[in-house]
Amino acid sequence: MNDPTGRALQLLSLLQTYKFWPGEDLAERLEVSPRTLRRDVDRLRELGYPVDATPGPAGGYRLAAGAHMPPLLLDDDEAVAIAVGLRSAAGASVAGIEDTSLRALAKLEQVLPDRLRRRVSAVHTNVMPLRWGGSDGPRVDSGALAVLAQGCRDREQVRFGYQRRDGEETHRLVEPHQLVSAGRRWYLVAWDVRREDWRTFRVDRLEEPKLAGVRFPARPLPAADAAAYVAQSISSMPMPHHAVVHVEGSLADVRQVARWLDAEVTEVDDRTCRVELRSDVLDWLLSGVAILAVAFEVEVREPAEVRDRISELGGRLHRATAV
Repeated sequence: MNDPTGRALQLLSLLQTYKFWPGEDLAERLEVSPRTLRRDVDRLRELGYPVDATPGPAGGYRLAAGAHMPPLLLDDDEAVAIAVGLRSAAGASVAGIEDTSLRALAKLEQVLPDRLRRRVSAVHTNVMPLRWGGSDGPRVDSGALAVLAQGCRDREQVRFGYQRRDGEETHRLVEPHQLVSAGRRWYLVAWDVRREDWRTFRVDRLEEPKLAGVRFPARPLPAADAAAYVAQSISSMPMPHHAVVHVEGSLADVRQVARWLDAEVTEVDDRTCRVELRSDVLDWLLSGVAILAVAFEVEVREPAEVRDRISELGGRLHRATAV
């Protein structure tokens, strides 16, 4: 490529793709000599892009972090993905990110070609997220997320204050493993240094997380991945409401209906299953029993409170159908 401007843009695009490029590979991709490559790198530096160079036979170039954010080169799919992500972030549970996302989206859509703007609009208008619990759910500080994410990435210990479920205030030193988003809630999976065990932490209960400056080696997580570990932790939490229901149906059929419920299904015999439901809200528990009752004959075994509430609900439903 003989056009210096076009070549510089192509070089920038390549440097933004990988963390390190051997000089020989870059020169071959651009079809230029090593001397011309050095001139193109100097041109990018003059434009404000911090390009680091490593000399020697195994040397090369990398785009370093600078004092400000330089313009990025995005292909069509990357631009659409970022625009859709920004629109989704505008309604997220991260405190303060809505306005920031909308400002960034306005800048991006201003320069999007019409064909890409139509693609973004098509995705946004035809996908509707389900917001559990309305807009008053727990809010997560974006700065806290950034600190925790950096700790996960760099394997650096993090200190923070934490409020337990019972309201007790504690101080933690952890080795962060990964962040998990579950609906409007964010969880940190980490090794608790003082308790010498894995823990999950609600990020909205964290206070002033700070990097501790101590690196740590990776530990094997006692689960398939961080999301699976969070799911296990949530399922093992004590819930204030539970019910035991016997359901007339095969194990496979009952599990199919109960897959959206927080329920444990076991087989009593070839025609009956025992379903144990748990919830932190009694009305959700009653809804779970009702969902099972739509598909099967059910019998609420315990507790008496749930039996009474289901009987009351059945009376209301019966009166709703009375002529």
